Amino acid sequence: MINLLMLILVLAAFGLTIWAQFRVKGSFKRWSNVQAKSGMTGQEVARSILDQNGLRDVAVHPVRGQLTDHYDPVSRTVNLSEPVFYSNSIAAVSVAAHECGHAIQHKNAYGALVLRHRMVPIANFASGIAPFLLMGGLLLQAMGLFGLGVILYAAVVAFQLVTLPVEFNASSRAKEIIVHQGMVSSQEERGVSKVLNAAALTYVASALYALLELIRFALLFFMSDED
Repeated sequence: MINLLMLILVLAAFGLTIWAQFRVKGSFKRWSNVQAKSGMTGQEVARSILDQNGLRDVAVHPVRGQLTDHYDPVSRTVNLSEPVFYSNSIAAVSVAAHECGHAIQHKNAYGALVLRHRMVPIANFASGIAPFLLMGGLLLQAMGLFGLGVILYAAVVAFQLVTLPVEFNASSRAKEIIVHQGMVSSQEERGVSKVLNAAALTYVASALYALLELIRFALLFFMSDED
């Protein structure tokens, strides 16, 4: 009964993840068709925010693809997808400001971001090997192997949970800056919120799905010990 309930919850969380992906794409598409009254492009918004925060040495580059925007803490570059870099839409302004939020977090050594960066090597290793240990443990009925997979998967889940405050804080910084600096008007705040909230939902859904999966794996492990 417990396994069935957990399976239902995991499937529900997976459905939420898919829905969140559709929502962020839909929100981005909608607000990509609405120009910001300031007329500033994503690149101009990013450059302005970075300069105002003493980050003149952080470059802003265009990258191919859609929703491929990211801040690279190693090269210290804000990388904006071409639809964001060259556009002056509400969506472009919002996304560009969000990525600059990460650059500001880096400069200020924001606690959650520092922790997330330190967890990257562990998370990368764990995400690569955990699925094989979990699958191998079940197929071979080797619960010690399965248990090790659960521990490593827990590291992946911890990384995703730490990512949440990082993303929410970057969005909060982004909205405050672009509204305060007049890059969007008070009437355009709604569009900014729609874009940033939709993006945040994808992280929440992914973390929830991973957490429920972890609980399901842990239950399988402890129930096998009882048998």
